[in-house]
Amino acid sequence: MDLDLRKLRYFVAVADRLHFGRAADELHIAQPVLSRQIRALEEDLGASLFTRDRHGVALTDAGRQLLADAGPLLASTHAVRRRVSVAARGSRRLMVGFRAGIPVIPAARAFEARHPGVVVDVQRIEWEDQAPMLLDGRIDVAYVRLPIDEAGLRVTPLYTEPRVAVLPAGHRLAGKEEVTEADLAGEPLVWHADSSTQPTRRPHPNAGYLVRGVDETLEHVAAGRGISFLARSATVFYSHPDVIYVPIPDLTPDQVCLAVAASHTSQVVDDFFTAAQTTAEITAECGNFEMWQLGGEAASKHG
Repeated sequence: MDLDLRKLRYFVAVADRLHFGRAADELHIAQPVLSRQIRALEEDLGASLFTRDRHGVALTDAGRQLLADAGPLLASTHAVRRRVSVAARGSRRLMVGFRAGIPVIPAARAFEARHPGVVVDVQRIEWEDQAPMLLDGRIDVAYVRLPIDEAGLRVTPLYTEPRVAVLPAGHRLAGKEEVTEADLAGEPLVWHADSSTQPTRRPHPNAGYLVRGVDETLEHVAAGRGISFLARSATVFYSHPDVIYVPIPDLTPDQVCLAVAASHTSQVVDDFFTAAQTTAEITAECGNFEMWQLGGEAASKHG
């Protein structure tokens, strides 16, 4: 049995809202039509996806499993459309995403030596963009930082790098040559995700600010709302007059990986993977200002 993608989209709309009426309005279809489509999907799968009673609508175990699998599957169909559209226009372009501080240039040069007819374009991405942009085809391959939801992705470790503590300029430890996790235990933490993704083993209360990107992190730290942590390379791209970076050697290092949608198979992508792996050492050690500046200029042009 082939899974009907239209029914799957209808299912996701209901699952996201847990309300048939609101989902029908969002989909611009009549509610009875939506209900019939969901029943047909349940018959196709041989499983009940929702429970419906006077308290409302809830997902069954089967429904929760389908919702978890539906995102990467629907994103993959969008990615296929994007790639077909690009091919139809005759474009030869590889879009590479990267997190702040990770230079793309070494791999791009190695790749372009083998594929002079393919343009390597780059786009900076934030933590929450990593998986979605790969899955829906907005980027073809990406340098990512863990953690990342690996569902539907092929993720290959490249190298690790130290982290630094990000402190307000007036912090009691701002003048230290280095600090330890124990020194900062209990400090409010400005972080971009839930506490399970924090690199420290010490307890830190959430500062209450979920941030998108390094710029927002630095603003909150500068305002004295908490501390944070960054990969050392990212500090070369970002400075702030009211923020101090201090090495923290005993903190779990940052893991840099290369990722691509599992459904995106092509020789061009495989060759970029090879180029990234062979230049990983250069990328990891690429700390001179000229190279960082070159990576930053590329990001400003394309990202």
